Amino acid sequence: MPLAARYGDPDAAAPLTNDVLAVQFAHRSVRRFGPRDVTPDELTTLIAAAQSAPTSSNLQPWSVIAVRDQERRRRLAALAGGQAFIAQAPLFLVWIADLGRAHRLAARSGTTVEATDYLETTLIGFIDTALAAQNAVVAARSLGLGSVFVGAIRNHPEQVAAELNLPPHAVAAFGLAVGEPDPSEPAGVKPRLPQAAVLHQETYDAVTADEHIEVYDERLTTYNTHYGLPGAWTDRVLSRLRGPDSLAGRHVLRSVLERLGLPSR
Repeated sequence: MPLAARYGDPDAAAPLTNDVLAVQFAHRSVRRFGPRDVTPDELTTLIAAAQSAPTSSNLQPWSVIAVRDQERRRRLAALAGGQAFIAQAPLFLVWIADLGRAHRLAARSGTTVEATDYLETTLIGFIDTALAAQNAVVAARSLGLGSVFVGAIRNHPEQVAAELNLPPHAVAAFGLAVGEPDPSEPAGVKPRLPQAAVLHQETYDAVTADEHIEVYDERLTTYNTHYGLPGAWTDRVLSRLRGPDSLAGRHVLRSVLERLGLPSR
């Protein structure tokens, strides 16, 4: 199966392919959705796929909240940078890094889980949540559904926690808008860095890897120009990581996590 779109390279091809790989290679973010709802059976299937992802020490330190209520989706959209597609999508899944379950287990057992206070456990919570959610994204695509991750749900984590009635020791890691893609949306498969820029053999070779960034800037600029988007990849990276002011309020996330019960020592 050609990978021309994935790499923006007409000569790119996959040496191996199957139905699962075809779904993964064709992934794109969807920000405009059709009118039909996501059915209960589809939702059950997405969560089963999510729960089939690996999890560190079988801790399963995540939960997910399915938000269908229109007004709640509008409020969450406002908290997540005013992204209208959150309210327009029929289903918004909010993925929770959830260490609260372990604390409740400890309370019932009359013991403590002091390791939840450390950065390692916070990382496990976020990593396992991401692994689960990505499984759900692939499953959604296989069912003909589109989706897009929403990191801006972390712009106002305390307000989001209040909106969703989160328990202590739990935080919204990101959202995922899900629905039937609107075929009129002008979007394609966004090219990624060449494999030679990200795949190292045995040891890390920054010089060789970075030699491929210039050609990627050209390819992504071509894609962006076609869809009316600005700039090359290098410009995007440097702008997004310019400083605390470019983090949309998330530069204070460590202190917010502590207030929510994830001190991450």
